[in-house]
Amino acid sequence: MKMEVLKDLPPKNNWFFLFCFGPLFFCSCYSVKRDCKNFQTGSFEFTTLVGDEIKTSYFFRTKDLEIETFEGKFDTARIRWVNDCECILTKLNPKSNQDKRPVQIKILSTEGNTYTFEYSLVGKSDNKQRGTIRKIN
Repeated sequence: MKMEVLKDLPPKNNWFFLFCFGPLFFCSCYSVKRDCKNFQTGSFEFTTLVGDEIKTSYFFRTKDLEIETFEGKFDTARIRWVNDCECILTKLNPKSNQDKRPVQIKILSTEGNTYTFEYSLVGKSDNKQRGTIRKIN
């Protein structure tokens, strides 16, 4: 029975299959570059829009700590790397209940001296934010 159905099909049209399935082959070969280990330590700059102002914070990261400077104020967090591209930040001196919640960070892609990441409070994955950070040393 299968052979009867197949014999009624028109002859193969290679262009049709190439047109329909060719893009899938190109898309499946694309992989995002993630050289995360290069961004686990060093000095960094993060610029974001707060209201209608562009704000910049600077931070220094060792294998275990992250020290941030924002508008003249310092903040320190313990950093725990889950794998090469994901970490958990926990503030050492939280000022509020919100500050007590650890932040989960995942590096999505890297290019040159920048990386794109997403972050959210641990357990609140429905409210993920994205950003780009530049390594300055």
